[in-house]
Amino acid sequence: MDIHDSATGSGGEVTINGDGEASFGSSVGESGEPDCAAETGDCFAAGEGKYVRSRRKRNTGRFRSNEAMAHDKLESTLSHGKVYKPKINGHEQTGARGAHIVSTLLSPNKNSKRRVRRNTLEPHNGPNSSQPNQSERAGDQRENGTAREDRKAASARQEELKLTSSTFALTGDSAHNQAMVHWSGQNSSVILMLTKLYDFNLGSVTESSLWRSTDYGTTYEKLNEKVGVKTILSYLYVSPNNKRKIMLLTDPEVENSLLISSDEGATYQKYRLGFYVLSLLFHPEKEDWILAYSQDHKLYSSVEFGRRWQLVHERVAPNRFYWSKMGLDKEPGLIHLETKALYVTCKLQNCTEGNKGKPFPGNIDPNSLVVQDEYVFVQVSTGGRPVYYVSSKRDLFTPMKLPKYTLPKGLHVISTDENRVVAAVQEWNQNDTYNLYVSEAGGVYYTLALENVMSSMGPEGNVMIDLYEVAGIKGMFLANKKLEDQAKTYITYNKGRDWRLLQAPSSDLRGNNIHCVLPYCSLHLHLHVSANPYTSGNIASKESAPGIIVASGSIGAELSSTNVSIFITSDAGNTWRQIFDEEYSVLYLDQGGALVAIRHTPLPIRHLWLSFDEGRVWNKYSFTSLPLFVDGLLGEPGEETLIMTIFGHVSHRSEWQLVKIDFRSIFNRRCTEADYQTWHLHDQGEPCLMGVKRTYLKLKPIARCVMGKTHSVTMTSEPCDCTESDFECDYGHERRTDGRCTPAFWFHPSSMSRSCMTGHTFLNSTGYRKVVSNNCTGGVVDLYTARQRPCPSHAPEGLHLVTSEGTLSATLSHNVTFLVFLEQGDGSRTSITVDFGDGNGITYSNVSSIEDGIKHVYKSVGIYRVAATAENSLGSETAVLFLHVTCQLEYIHLSSPFVAVKNKEVNLTAVLWPSQVGTVTYIWWFGNNSEPVITLEGSVAFTFPREGTNIVTVQVAAGNTILQDRKTISVHEYFSSHLLAFSSNLDDHNPDVAEWRLDISRVIKNSMVQATGVKPEQLLVTVLPGLPTAAEFFLLPDKDQTEGKPEKTTPHLEQLSELVLGALYQNQVQFTLRPGVQITVYAAHLSAAPLVDTSENHSSSAMIMLLSVVVVGLAVFLIYKFKSGLNWTKLMGTSSQHKLASSTHAVLNASTDHPTLRDD
Repeated sequence: MDIHDSATGSGGEVTINGDGEASFGSSVGESGEPDCAAETGDCFAAGEGKYVRSRRKRNTGRFRSNEAMAHDKLESTLSHGKVYKPKINGHEQTGARGAHIVSTLLSPNKNSKRRVRRNTLEPHNGPNSSQPNQSERAGDQRENGTAREDRKAASARQEELKLTSSTFALTGDSAHNQAMVHWSGQNSSVILMLTKLYDFNLGSVTESSLWRSTDYGTTYEKLNEKVGVKTILSYLYVSPNNKRKIMLLTDPEVENSLLISSDEGATYQKYRLGFYVLSLLFHPEKEDWILAYSQDHKLYSSVEFGRRWQLVHERVAPNRFYWSKMGLDKEPGLIHLETKALYVTCKLQNCTEGNKGKPFPGNIDPNSLVVQDEYVFVQVSTGGRPVYYVSSKRDLFTPMKLPKYTLPKGLHVISTDENRVVAAVQEWNQNDTYNLYVSEAGGVYYTLALENVMSSMGPEGNVMIDLYEVAGIKGMFLANKKLEDQAKTYITYNKGRDWRLLQAPSSDLRGNNIHCVLPYCSLHLHLHVSANPYTSGNIASKESAPGIIVASGSIGAELSSTNVSIFITSDAGNTWRQIFDEEYSVLYLDQGGALVAIRHTPLPIRHLWLSFDEGRVWNKYSFTSLPLFVDGLLGEPGEETLIMTIFGHVSHRSEWQLVKIDFRSIFNRRCTEADYQTWHLHDQGEPCLMGVKRTYLKLKPIARCVMGKTHSVTMTSEPCDCTESDFECDYGHERRTDGRCTPAFWFHPSSMSRSCMTGHTFLNSTGYRKVVSNNCTGGVVDLYTARQRPCPSHAPEGLHLVTSEGTLSATLSHNVTFLVFLEQGDGSRTSITVDFGDGNGITYSNVSSIEDGIKHVYKSVGIYRVAATAENSLGSETAVLFLHVTCQLEYIHLSSPFVAVKNKEVNLTAVLWPSQVGTVTYIWWFGNNSEPVITLEGSVAFTFPREGTNIVTVQVAAGNTILQDRKTISVHEYFSSHLLAFSSNLDDHNPDVAEWRLDISRVIKNSMVQATGVKPEQLLVTVLPGLPTAAEFFLLPDKDQTEGKPEKTTPHLEQLSELVLGALYQNQVQFTLRPGVQITVYAAHLSAAPLVDTSENHSSSAMIMLLSVVVVGLAVFLIYKFKSGLNWTKLMGTSSQHKLASSTHAVLNASTDHPTLRDD
């Protein structure tokens, strides 16, 4: 589950990189992030409009200690709306405005090549080329190249308008390719800048410099000596609650320390760190409280702004830890975190097992905990489907009720503002779009707000959803919807209750009429808030400038990425004007009283454009004497924003240039009451929006004055009578083409009373519910408002029985927690009886007494029928669950004969340890067969049709564990065998492992070959498992001599057997096990002594072998002569031989029935 949230503030965090692009983050709230690493996606636009961006990996509200900085982003603080940038994993970004700015600047390093935005080409003539004025002239020609600019410029012949500016070069840092900037904000002139040389080959910082300005950026002082000349700094952090407190983190590869300042970076103290910081999370109110997440998944806390740290918890999920919220949690030092698939809460400085809380009773899906505002969300997958749970105001968790057949593939919590949840859900039949759903105050019941909202995958792998909340106008959103494979922009003024297309401008820049008729043609806007105000795709609105929206877009049947122009509205989206036909960044000055525009171009420039009448007329101003390659913009924190810094360079080899622009000189006075006029918010003439008529005081377009820091938006409202348009469809209802809300086919209205208790009342829905935060009164409110009704009496219905983990398995001797839910019926008067299926059961007098689940421990492996029965005076209902109780499979052994007879069945057995592990599946692979044999039994019979060597593999699947064993079986039509015994000293050196037996078998074979002269290919030896040590040898006929004929084979094998047994009887077969340890090999005597093993593991198998031998009488060796299709009497020739063969057959079966005797 992903989550998004807004960030307010104009200061923001900025990253400007060595490739000509940059990024801003919003002002630091609970935490901030100094870099925008490509794999994190944590850079976002700082306007007050909200842009939905689902981040999968990192939290926008965090600082990150990753050395890989972002290289393509910059976020503007001058566009001051509330941006719906989805926070990653739910961490808030709601700190003081204008707090913290982080920038990464372009390196003028001669070895670095500038990457140009939008695939434009690098200019050949730079300002330092042999023709230094060509670049400036080219830039001016581009600036004057459009008819719009020529028309709106005051006069091409008049004296050039200039802005008050100063330039500072960061001398000595020309090789540095990254920087972080912190501007303290209102009432402070201090700016800190950390520049770094990041080596992308090494993946680390190799040099750094710290700069400090006390005059708003006019001049800077280098502070390397104060922090240590050899100290390499990596990141800069600022307390969101006290901007005077600064924290610098050193490069952990060189020195793992942090430096702390309490005087806006004037002086520092150094402290050693015992762990590697990956991210930080500041407390929203306590300025010295910080949580730090380490690289080894440990969470640390400090209540002294990093001077001392203590371990809070181990094995914490990345980004899944949250500070408590005042008014909701019991104490300020409470921490919400996810660990080992559990949601737990614990105290800041006493997170012991006894102090932990477990608000959710069972396991949750990994990386699914989200804590935001008054809501907590978790996800639990059951049967392959995710189930989302929500807790409101820290109450019990309840499944989120989406329309029944939504079947989500993914869900992103977009917003939790104003006591409701906005969620983007990708349904089972969607790939690149999402449906927007909105909830009631409890966050439980959801209705559809807009279908098929466009989404895209960001450069960091994050989902970006095209939804933008306009700042300053409550309830106003813009969204790009996919309709018939076309992306179209829609607008709503009542939080998604009604949507419509945007009316295109009536004329273009040149005054030509635009013929664009709804719904076939409309205005479409790019809603991907750019990470850099000096790049394409900006949309901006501002809390202090209600009704003014600036965005890039196109006119036509659908949204286009070509022929992009810049559009503005001054009346909250009712009418739009085209202000540029090229891509510009348009930023707000003086709380929106003026607008500044700067063109996107790969060429160096020296001009920008200003408008004082909401974009109707633009004047060109120069901000520097020499053209500058612009890499990023940074505005003064706060609403006023009258000072701006442009980052750039005059050539690829020049020092970094920081141009400070002071716009205060272009305003001649302070605004007075006479400079304002009233403006009535409306939607195509309808003044009642969100239940009220709103009237704003706005600056007159002709006024050229400074509103100042003390100015605040003046808005008056008058309530309206409620109409049907103030109500949205309630849960389980859908809006028809005639506008009415009627029950969906799957919805049973009576289900809303199922959790109702007898004697109480419930709200009986009319099919409608008032839009959250709608303030209408009277009118049709009684007609559409849900009515209180007494709770009806119900027999139990909809009984659910599940395990807390949502699985159908449990582990032997471990607690398994059963959860029982009753959809309908008076829980307080309904008893619950649970039969665990193992002879144990329990009864509860009412459902409410088992909210934390029912725990039980199974002591035997097996499949149990667990039944829960709910019963009251009106009836009963039973739910059944079949639970597989298993234990961990640790080892398997494939028992098989060493030698098998051709065309005769061989029994193969997989021996498990422990022997009872639950439901087991056996997969058998024989020889080169491509298809396995799958059984539920551990034994299988198989016939080998050909002579030769065959490999048998068995895989055993038990739960999530799969183990395998493999044996080699030699298949022959004729062979003879005999048991072997050894001198007793061999037992002292027998570890009874397969590898040892294999090696000893090879040594015995070599010794027998040397003593008898038998060909190696005619002799097979295998040492049997267990003690005392025993073995068996097999003699194979020489096919060249016997020609495969039975009448020749039997005498041949008898002759070989006599030869081998003679050598054994004469003690001629010996080998040296180790120096001083001589082992003699004997032919086994027909007594139990050498065969019987008193050990528990092997005595039975040895006795089976003994009994098999006894069946054949006192024969010294056995000759196997089984051949399919031959008459036994004819084959053996005499009845006595026939009896021997029959006995031999019994031996074979006995042996193969107990394959533990055969082990390699």
